[in-house]
Amino acid sequence: MARTNLAGTKRWQSSPAFWLAVVGAVSFIERLLVVLLYQPISYGDTSSYRRLADSVLAGFASYDGTRTPGYPIFLALTGNDQNAWMVQLLLGFITTLLVFYLGYQLTGKAWFAGVIALAHTLDLSQFFFESNLLTESLTTFLMVLTMAGVLVWLAHPRARTVWLAFGLGLVSTLTMLVRPLFIYLPFIILLLLWFISWKEGKITRAAKAETIGHENRQARHHSIWSVGVALLLPVALLLGGWFTFIHAQFNQWSLTTMTGYHLVQHTGSYFEYVPDEYASLRDTYIKYRDAQIAASGTQTNAIWDAIPEMSKVSGYSFYALSNVLTRISINLILQHPLPYLKNSLSGWWMFWRVPVYWSEDALLFPWLSAGLQPMILIQRAGIFCINLLCIAFSLLFVVTELVHATRRKLSPYHRSATNLVVYYFSWLLLVNIWVASILQTLLDHGDNPRFLVPLQSMVILWVALFVYQWATRNPIKPAPKPPSSSN
Repeated sequence: MARTNLAGTKRWQSSPAFWLAVVGAVSFIERLLVVLLYQPISYGDTSSYRRLADSVLAGFASYDGTRTPGYPIFLALTGNDQNAWMVQLLLGFITTLLVFYLGYQLTGKAWFAGVIALAHTLDLSQFFFESNLLTESLTTFLMVLTMAGVLVWLAHPRARTVWLAFGLGLVSTLTMLVRPLFIYLPFIILLLLWFISWKEGKITRAAKAETIGHENRQARHHSIWSVGVALLLPVALLLGGWFTFIHAQFNQWSLTTMTGYHLVQHTGSYFEYVPDEYASLRDTYIKYRDAQIAASGTQTNAIWDAIPEMSKVSGYSFYALSNVLTRISINLILQHPLPYLKNSLSGWWMFWRVPVYWSEDALLFPWLSAGLQPMILIQRAGIFCINLLCIAFSLLFVVTELVHATRRKLSPYHRSATNLVVYYFSWLLLVNIWVASILQTLLDHGDNPRFLVPLQSMVILWVALFVYQWATRNPIKPAPKPPSSSN
């Protein structure tokens, strides 16, 4: 009887339905509790998104271009703060299920999928953001949905249609329109799909008879281009349309009208080097910068207080001032690259710092914060350690793959068809994470830790997958030599 019970327990533990039920129940109960005990939170950025949402409802009349339109459209569709909060909680629940799918598809292990999904839904940095009226939760959902779509493409060859390619282009472009940092996302996905098509076409040609090679080549060529057109069509329509709107309204080729202000977050720390031609701008900003440093120890975000007076003393409009500050900042970066690189390195390091945005005042029972605060500190420390492992394992992974390219022994991803899926997906995750970590710090030097939030669960997934693959690896053995024929 004991042996039967043990076998039954193991069957339940390895059952996808069991783990999915556990994950779903935990995720649902967690969000039900937050509805009962918490409330939506507005931050400094929220009012600007709300203002732009009103502009969206008015047909983009007076849309000032300070933000990309993704989140304002979301707020316009949801109507009010309470509805937006409910939808973000629902999207968080769906995101948890998508993370479960990723874990199960990549390993075939229900327990792995369950643990990864629970790691996402119990991550307080993710969970509390669902109650914040900011872009991160919507971006997280779109990012995970994009990664799930790519995995469907990799794991299910029959699903590789132009419609799936179009869907990947659409969702990845929406991700970028909510969070402009991810402007590269559709293009790295396209490169991966093209590489896979090229690689599989190469294998197919080698296996086919020479008489049908030309036809096979034509079919593959058509497939590559049809996939590319399908994926890039929504990119061209949405991204191209947005660029055209910004240029027509504000005479800028940019995602937003704020480029100059973001760059000053870098160059403001050495604004003394601005030439006398712009003395009024230089001296005004330095006044606000020094006051900010005296108050908080950093010049970060001093530009937002300085804009009104800088416009007044210079006579530049908000948009003209941004253009001028863009030129000034680019010249400062070119002439004084070392301070810029120092700030960029600092911003890259801050990227990994696991922020948790929450409010004690939003709790229905404030005494709950006494238990939440130590939980947040412990969890931040644990996830920060995982982020450090991601950096270290990334370097190990790349070095191992370089060695593997010549020795074909050390890679944890032995090249079965299943593990090729894991291999390609791991590369996509890694490139996505590293491009984001570098790009975010080159463009802005402010609240850098927020930029990781939409990718945090993907970092945890990548580390867990790397460890799992190494723990279960089977080194590739050379194929046995065919027996020599004797005459």
